[in-house]
Amino acid sequence: MEIILYLSAAVAAVAFLVLVIFLSRTLKSLQVTLDSVAQTLTGLEGQMQGVSLETTQLLHKTNALAEDLQHKSENLNTVVNAVKGVGNSISSFNTSMQKVSEKVQFEIDNNQEKISQIVQWSNVALEIKDKWKARKSKPASSVPVEGLSDELPKKKFLRSRY
Repeated sequence: MEIILYLSAAVAAVAFLVLVIFLSRTLKSLQVTLDSVAQTLTGLEGQMQGVSLETTQLLHKTNALAEDLQHKSENLNTVVNAVKGVGNSISSFNTSMQKVSEKVQFEIDNNQEKISQIVQWSNVALEIKDKWKARKSKPASSVPVEGLSDELPKKKFLRSRY
């Protein structure tokens, strides 16, 4: 029985040795895997720092663009208000011109008879002027008198109407 006891102790020792060997292999494999994970995490940490730096720079650029856009928007509001003022001025000018036009038309309608008389008198004045110019343009003609004894030519003088 002692042999069985020694044999069972030897089998247990061999089993324990096999268990330790396999456990050692598993732990070595786990060590390699953990080293690989550690390297991956180190690389990932570096990449995260790069991404964080780029994100910070992008955020600063975005803020600068937002400020520039705000400034330009304020300037554009000034231009829009100026254009609105010009539009109001033009509208006011058009209203004034319309009132003046209506007043002129009203006065023309009220004084139609007077205007008609002025046109008639101006036509008469133009006709008189044309006749006056036509008379002025006729030269004074000399008419010889026949039957007189002296040989000098006789001129007939017209009386001037000036």
